[in-house]
Amino acid sequence: MKSVGLVFVAMLLAGCSVVPGSGPSTASLSADDIENTVKQEDYFSFKLTPEVAQIVGRYVPTRFAEYFGIKGTEPRQQIGVGDMLTVNIWEADERGIFSTSYGKKTTIESVVDDSGRIFVPYAGRIRAAGRSVESVREAVQGALEGKAVQPQVQIVVSGNQTNSAVIVGDVGKPGKYPISIAGTTLLDLVAHAGGSRGKTFETVVTLKRGDRKASTNLQDLIDLPKNNVRLVKGDNVLLTVKPRSFTAFGAVKKTAIQQFPTETVTLAEALASVGGLNDETADASAVYLFRFEEPEVIAKLDPKARGKLGEYQVPVIYRLNLRDPKAWFVARYFLMRDKDMIYVANHPAAELGKFLRIIQPILTSARYGVLISDDLEN
Repeated sequence: MKSVGLVFVAMLLAGCSVVPGSGPSTASLSADDIENTVKQEDYFSFKLTPEVAQIVGRYVPTRFAEYFGIKGTEPRQQIGVGDMLTVNIWEADERGIFSTSYGKKTTIESVVDDSGRIFVPYAGRIRAAGRSVESVREAVQGALEGKAVQPQVQIVVSGNQTNSAVIVGDVGKPGKYPISIAGTTLLDLVAHAGGSRGKTFETVVTLKRGDRKASTNLQDLIDLPKNNVRLVKGDNVLLTVKPRSFTAFGAVKKTAIQQFPTETVTLAEALASVGGLNDETADASAVYLFRFEEPEVIAKLDPKARGKLGEYQVPVIYRLNLRDPKAWFVARYFLMRDKDMIYVANHPAAELGKFLRIIQPILTSARYGVLISDDLEN
């Protein structure tokens, strides 16, 4: 029996580290000397305190605006090949080459041809592509001086093909839309195209300008006006309805992928949606949230890391100790984000219970072996 006891103790000490589990243990994700932040090889780890929650919650993503915001004076629109121009000409006398006894105004419609020019009678071929409306107006009026009677010219872009943007995807009316001289924003274009087919907080807006591309949530264009950037010619916009979701693993009552039922979901609501923690196995002091954060957030959480961060998102683990009553208030207002992962580690006692269940057949066999041996000796 002593030998069986020694074997049992040895297995207990060595076997707990190989007990099957749904994820990493509390010890592998944190240590007693870690109070606030630690830089691991591949991720940052922070204790989810009210201060940390406030810093993360106050962060306003403006990278989209920085990518596509127009700095300085907004560029003037220029006429391009394919644009339809309406040329209105007035003369001071009804005996002019354009005026008649019925009126002194003549309207001519002309499309900018592939050589970038339009044709106006008696003015000839006028270069229009690459010029502003006022520049073309002055050129036409100057060409008519001495031919028409005190001509006055007006140029109207009636078909704007060059200064336009394309919007496709999950919108009511995808297509090519002209950009107003006064300026057209992303929300303007979405509205012209009939709006999104999905909920605003589930719609992702992707803007491609030249070789630059970035995405943001449609709701952010409303909540963060800075992200509602002005469009320039040639912009391509894609709207995609992507329901947001989070996943829950470990010692929870229901491991699942959960979609956001509303625009905002807190950490407390996320845990409740999967049935909460498993009372038999969960370590309430070891609730973890895995996500990717912007470098700006990490720099505020850990100023020492400011010089080591690049421009890409950084993997972060937030730890919440639900044995602390104050932590429940943090969980109540800490907002979840798309593709967040929640993991609840097993309690060490649960790991021991698993191990005992694994070795129970071995102990039973050993016990019967000892009993048989005793019977034989007797």
